[in-house]
Amino acid sequence: RRAMTDPRDLPCRLPAPFTLHLRTFATRLPAPLVELAPSPGIAAALDPAARSPFAPDPALKTAVRQALRAGGFRPSGRNKPACEYLLRAAGEGALRSINPLVDACNATSLHSQIPISVIDLDRARAPLSIELPPPDTRYVFNPSGQEIDVSGLPCIYDASGPCANAVKDAQRTKTHDRTRATLSVLWGPASHRDRVDQACAWYRELLATLGATTHDVSITTAG
Repeated sequence: RRAMTDPRDLPCRLPAPFTLHLRTFATRLPAPLVELAPSPGIAAALDPAARSPFAPDPALKTAVRQALRAGGFRPSGRNKPACEYLLRAAGEGALRSINPLVDACNATSLHSQIPISVIDLDRARAPLSIELPPPDTRYVFNPSGQEIDVSGLPCIYDASGPCANAVKDAQRTKTHDRTRATLSVLWGPASHRDRVDQACAWYRELLATLGATTHDVSITTAG
């Protein structure tokens, strides 16, 4: 296993048809996740009526889906972008606080309508990159062992294969009670660059209230 250090760049090998605007950063918590105090402010932001920097944008749903489908993946039905699940759960009153780290991600995704991935850097294996999975690529995404076919869907890769995307993140690199360091990726459409940048900034502000530190991770074009 190659030790993972806090990354400063993330090579991207997506083909030209993709029109994604990716923002990514690394986070280091002041203590293991289980030891962090609950954050009433972040938990309150899970209410769709809570104050946020964003107004609803009816065009975003289509824009996000279109930005994800260039590789042949169909981001709809059970494979719809994660932010759509959050919007539905919030509308049904079923969006609940999990822990302050996850809540910060979910609140940002809910209000910005941008899907976000988070991986535990201590569970991932270097090197990291963003790539397009070939046909018949699958991974387990929950504790019960259910799989998602991620063929054609842009994913974060580590040395063991794909581990996160705009729909469902892999179980093997998800955060847990002892999480101390994470990588977050916002999968936004290029047509909404300003909103994606604003979502990234607000997300980092929420994490700062937990005493977490964050730093930019640059997206670099790789051959």
